[in-house]
Amino acid sequence: MNARLKNQLSYLFFVLLAILAFYTVFRDNDMRLVAASLKKMKLAYLLAAVVIALVFTMMEGVMIWYLLRTLQGRAGFMDCIRYSFVGFLYSGITPSATGGQPMQLYHMRRDGNDLSAGTVVLMTVALVYKLVLVLMGLAMVLFGFPVLKNNLGNYLRLFYLGMFLNTALVAVLLIVMIFPGFAKWMILSLEKILVRIRILKKSRYRTDQIHQFVQSYQNAVHFLLQNKIQVAVVLLATFVQRCLVFLLPYVVYLGFGLEGADALTILMIQMSVYLAVDMLPLPGAQGITELMYRRAFRDIFTVEYVVPSMCVTRGISFYFLLFFSMAVCAIRHIRFRMHKL
Repeated sequence: MNARLKNQLSYLFFVLLAILAFYTVFRDNDMRLVAASLKKMKLAYLLAAVVIALVFTMMEGVMIWYLLRTLQGRAGFMDCIRYSFVGFLYSGITPSATGGQPMQLYHMRRDGNDLSAGTVVLMTVALVYKLVLVLMGLAMVLFGFPVLKNNLGNYLRLFYLGMFLNTALVAVLLIVMIFPGFAKWMILSLEKILVRIRILKKSRYRTDQIHQFVQSYQNAVHFLLQNKIQVAVVLLATFVQRCLVFLLPYVVYLGFGLEGADALTILMIQMSVYLAVDMLPLPGAQGITELMYRRAFRDIFTVEYVVPSMCVTRGISFYFLLFFSMAVCAIRHIRFRMHKL
């Protein structure tokens, strides 16, 4: 199967999943009432939510630019902003967001950036992001558990699963970075077992990829150790970035003229939803995100506004950003093709 056909199938699967998610979420709702409630959203808050979503995405580009300059002494600022939208697009349409980083690396290499530098930067950004997410989740469990218990209901188990998966991933990445020899031995041993019991076919290419994967993370740990200040800056920036997107439902809450809930409570609820679905093998975690949002925010937004608020929050933080990212990639592709002529 060639790359073009794979991309077409990914887009088709994404569209079908979006249709299914739309049907599942809205089948028990009167769309006229939802539309009437949406009209009550104040334009200023709607625009503020759009700006927050764009800043959230572009902050990753700023971090990439900052780290690339540290590694190779140069980096185009607007190119790095574009890389953030490339990452969002391909993460959004692939299961477990697996397509984002490879496409970012492809664009970096096409723009003349050093491939090893790009790999280290993206791995550092990804590791810091996961670490911040896990730390925020642990803080919420320790200091905000009543909020989780009162608002998540049966979805509390999904939150625990998300915490476990993200924590396990961070632990694995740290082991690979700190003990690369041991990690390489473990992965290669597992591969041999899977080949022996015929779950996997023997592949020299896959073995080479494992060696490259471990080496890349070893390079990343050297970078982290040698650039502690830069990593601290990215850590802080990632925390601010996450808080921004987690506060988006609060902006929507204010936009509907609602009162009574505080910003911290809404931030924690949104963070719990995000963490719960972050590693699920669905493009954009479609369907489950919307269903969990409805349960988690039911008491905050009330029955009248919970679905409209979900339309605005999810519509801006995912679907709007997805189509905006498509536009950014399309413009770059057209310019690249014109430059080659």
